[in-house]
Amino acid sequence: MNAFEVNALKPALIWTDNLTLDKQFLILGKGFPMPQDVVNALKLWNFSQVYCEGSIDDGTSDKDIINRDTDDIIFETQQEEDAKARERMEKASELDNSLKEATKLIQTLNTESSRLEMTHKVYKNYSDYIESLYTRYATHKEIDKEQLSKVVQELISFVRENRRFILRVNPKEKQNDKKFLVNHAMRSTIIALTIGIRLRMQFTQLVELGQACVLHEIGMLRLPPQLYITDKKLQPQEKAKLASHPILGYELLKDAGFTLPIQRAVLEHHEKENGSGYPRHITSEDISTYAKIISVACAFEAITAPRHYRSARPKYEAMLEILRNLNKQYDENVIKALLYSFSIFPIGVYVYLANGKIAQITDTKPDDPRHPIAQILGEKAADGDPRTVETDEGSNKVVRVLNQQEVADVLKSLGIEED
Repeated sequence: MNAFEVNALKPALIWTDNLTLDKQFLILGKGFPMPQDVVNALKLWNFSQVYCEGSIDDGTSDKDIINRDTDDIIFETQQEEDAKARERMEKASELDNSLKEATKLIQTLNTESSRLEMTHKVYKNYSDYIESLYTRYATHKEIDKEQLSKVVQELISFVRENRRFILRVNPKEKQNDKKFLVNHAMRSTIIALTIGIRLRMQFTQLVELGQACVLHEIGMLRLPPQLYITDKKLQPQEKAKLASHPILGYELLKDAGFTLPIQRAVLEHHEKENGSGYPRHITSEDISTYAKIISVACAFEAITAPRHYRSARPKYEAMLEILRNLNKQYDENVIKALLYSFSIFPIGVYVYLANGKIAQITDTKPDDPRHPIAQILGEKAADGDPRTVETDEGSNKVVRVLNQQEVADVLKSLGIEED
């Protein structure tokens, strides 16, 4: 690992490998020119060195190249830029086509396990896309709006058709901190679209909601990562800087030409119904519908996803916390849509039934969030799929939710891999 002095960095330098901070956090991807604002941020936050497995890409491995003036750096020719643009378009087209094909293919699969397996693959494809979008903005300050719109449209269709499968995809306990924003954006978007579909929003509104939710934390990319990936208590000045990310996100989306509803959703996603949110402390009547939905989706995601400083809490606890709605932070209609989309015992949780059987909640009843559909572990139906039952107030009543250790023990005993 080679170390480079921050004070000697120049804008537009290109590296032969990923450039990292503290030998861990990614600053700049391989082959991308160093932006001036990244240099400025590193100096502002008093970092002394950055690290790279490679060197500066000018045809030599001599570190002294770092002291050359920007004017001496050889920039790519227009032909090279055009070639890269074509490559990006081809990759975007391949992604769009692969998602469309996966969406069609999953409808032809006739077993529960095969559809769930395909859902995991599709979920990863969407997550990879969001990672590429964030990386592209971080390195080139570019967002392909047309591609984002197409991907969100495909995602909406996928969520509509496979809600009961995609809501069972759970984050793993050991997540890569560097992908925190990507994981959060992906999970929050799935939840937000599920709520929007339940609220019977028009398709064009769902597309705007999905784009806003994918991008709602992109303002974070203008802040040092140690502000949002840390287990240390932030100082008041640091908290204030972190709280500026909705404004930063709003400004960059405004500059990129996104619609006003998308801009507002990003600006207001941390506002609360009671006026206790930020950055403008506005109340219910002034908060956009998209922002209200993203606020609830983010809250549910934040409770149920693992963080580098704590483990995930159960979905059942998250649902109860949202339903309590202490101090009236969230919109009641959005909360109701969340409840009816997930049920009181959310899709994906494992439960103990009154008849002594263990089951996983796999679907909801449209008009009865108290009694979801449960899949009995270790039992098969006539078609070979796991046996499902409608929970009720009798022998199939949900007695309690299993804790994490109980789930792990039960699945291990049955030889089942957790979703």
